[in-house]
Amino acid sequence: MKKKSKAQRQKELVEMLQADPFYTDEELSSLFEVSIQTIRLDRMSLNIPELRERVKSIAETESSKVKTLGIKEITGEIIDLSVGQLGISMLEITEDMLYSKTNTLKDTYIFSLADSLAMAIIDAPKVIMRFANVKCLKLIEQKDRLIAKAEIYKKADKKHYVKVVVNNKAQEQIFRGKFIFEELD
Repeated sequence: MKKKSKAQRQKELVEMLQADPFYTDEELSSLFEVSIQTIRLDRMSLNIPELRERVKSIAETESSKVKTLGIKEITGEIIDLSVGQLGISMLEITEDMLYSKTNTLKDTYIFSLADSLAMAIIDAPKVIMRFANVKCLKLIEQKDRLIAKAEIYKKADKKHYVKVVVNNKAQEQIFRGKFIFEELD
């Protein structure tokens, strides 16, 4: 495979991060077949912040649209939100989120990620969860990145019916749930 020029690599880097800002330097390094340091230098010369700063910036913008929860009450980082329709959030799993004996993710984090995203997309100031039908499909046994997608699929009177799917970094579905929230006066 012919090595790309610096200009071509940087152009593609910008395009890739515009399409998906959640690539790590390690993933980019592997995709472009260059060192991690080369990717970092490319990002610096293009004024592209590191992953954590990119996510933080997106999350702050999107979280300000949420009516039902405060920013500190949301599990994960909201990365896309259309209030009244759909939303996407991300959770980076850390060591403290794993059970110490089994080294598996505590289910409460997956449920909280799904529940808080479902509440965040509802266009109402106060809601209560009336029903949840959830299924954990796969065990998370290591640090990973979870992506949750929520969508309101029905609204009747003051009830909002929300479907949430959570995938891991490998795009494997690990959780799905249906929630019914009711608006309160």
